[in-house]
Amino acid sequence: MNADADHEIPSRDLSTWTIERLQMFAEDAQGQELEAVRVVAQSHAYRADEPHEARKQWAKLSLHANQRLHGDGLWDRARGAQRNFMLRMWMIDQLGPDGEDHDWSPATLAADTVAALALTPAEARALADHWRNLAVEQIGELRRHKNLTAHLDRLVNHLQPSPVRDQLLAWTETRPHLP
Repeated sequence: MNADADHEIPSRDLSTWTIERLQMFAEDAQGQELEAVRVVAQSHAYRADEPHEARKQWAKLSLHANQRLHGDGLWDRARGAQRNFMLRMWMIDQLGPDGEDHDWSPATLAADTVAALALTPAEARALADHWRNLAVEQIGELRRHKNLTAHLDRLVNHLQPSPVRDQLLAWTETRPHLP
């Protein structure tokens, strides 16, 4: 069966495919097909009965598909970043940090998280204190920040004392106040 035939049959059960076949398919996949690759790869990464290295390969494929999936809109980018952060955090929690691979490095995940945030914890808290009076766009910004910081309560436990860790701790205190 050729790759064109694979694209013509969107109902095909991708969960039975090998990682190599799914990686090739993902290179040309778009939209729902790419989302299906992301989900299937992530589900394999979550399987405790798989060897650690295989789970990391599956997670990498899910991250790759996720990166290609999102559009340029604020919500698309935030959704993609949040999925990325949550999967990376889960892998770090389950398989342990890996300083040789930036995807599984708590320090890199912390830096990537800080880079994705447009507000400081103090700015977000000040806005959150009167969020019902804010414009819908500002409420959306606070919601995106809440989503982008969902993994921080676990991440800070993997970090050494530093200014970045302090900033993320401030976010863990701010997050419950966000709408």
